[in-house]
Amino acid sequence: MGELVGAIDCGTNSIKLLIGTPPAVVLRESRVVRLGQGVDTTGELSQEALARTFAAIDELGGMLRDLGVPPERTRFCATSATRDARNAAVFVEGVRARLGVTPQVLSGAEEAALVYAGAVGPLTPMPPEPVLVVDIGGGSTELVLGEDGPRESTSMDIGSVRLHERHLHSDPPTGAQVAACVADVERHLDDSGVDVASARTVIGTSGTIKTIACGVLGLAVYDRDAFDGAELSVADTLDFCDRLVAMRVEQRRALPYMHPGRADVVGAGALIWTRILARALGPTYRVSEADILHGIAASIGTSTGS
Repeated sequence: MGELVGAIDCGTNSIKLLIGTPPAVVLRESRVVRLGQGVDTTGELSQEALARTFAAIDELGGMLRDLGVPPERTRFCATSATRDARNAAVFVEGVRARLGVTPQVLSGAEEAALVYAGAVGPLTPMPPEPVLVVDIGGGSTELVLGEDGPRESTSMDIGSVRLHERHLHSDPPTGAQVAACVADVERHLDDSGVDVASARTVIGTSGTIKTIACGVLGLAVYDRDAFDGAELSVADTLDFCDRLVAMRVEQRRALPYMHPGRADVVGAGALIWTRILARALGPTYRVSEADILHGIAASIGTSTGS
């Protein structure tokens, strides 16, 4: 095994760490920090969200040190919430002080390319192309359509946290709130420039899609080995998502595979996923555990995070 690298993805809802020698994974951890709470309304990262995130970074930094991963072999990527926040410099300085690494605030195009590389890189053999990779985050959703590499991509400013805060104010959401959320998603898909219907294979990654996969499979726990590589029915997924959106938050939290920090916003994520699947023509899709973290880890050595 070669030298270990550390990949960190800090999004709107969660911060994730992968340590390994790609494609091998030694450690993977995730913490729900809701960094982007309120950013869609205020345009700033709140002090409470920064405190939660810095506490998680302190914890993940300890894991990097324990496994001997130095700053020069660590890449820290920040995505939607940090792109959109006026006070992103406060976040950047806080990360640098804690880890000795300067976080890279990815553009939407950079994020999409890493999502595609992470999900498609481990596949042997390649599935039928074009391949559409979908990553539903807290603040944005990446669509990447590829054939021998990314061909069309977009980072849409719709994510589970952003749309939950924008539309789904009741528990459970009302029919009118759901309709407004769906209309918002449809507008972004119309303007995305990505031909979803042309995909011969759809691969879903990210915490939202993996959690939904656990529900479709009826798992008793959040089991990466059970959903990684699974081929699931679109019809079964649409049916499960309808039920998930209609649940109260306390009912979602009671699901054995549901992270409590995801329970309130997963309904908005489910609405995004259903509208994408409805535009795809195939009856099934694949779920991938490999995601943007794997893309970030594979890039270390070609991009520096120090």
